[in-house]
Amino acid sequence: MSEPTPEQIATIAQTYRLLGDATRLRILLVCLQGPLPVNEIARRTEASQSLVSHHLRLLRAARLVKGTRQNKQVFYEAGDDHIRHMLADMIDHVAEH
Repeated sequence: MSEPTPEQIATIAQTYRLLGDATRLRILLVCLQGPLPVNEIARRTEASQSLVSHHLRLLRAARLVKGTRQNKQVFYEAGDDHIRHMLADMIDHVAEH
């Protein structure tokens, strides 16, 4: 593994700050299940649609989720497989202890 640049370190730190919020983390975990509209993400996380929309904006800006418009709805999913692997590794790590 190569040493990250200062900019990369700042981005990684910001990513972990975003994931430090339990609601955002739950939203991201739900988005791993495939493309879902905001109302379904809200239902699965038991959060309001406005709160989910707010958190999705932050997660999208950090490229942790991506949205695809279909007609009038936007469907959100994990940004890429790196996100999936990072979260799976963290879940495995926590389960070991």
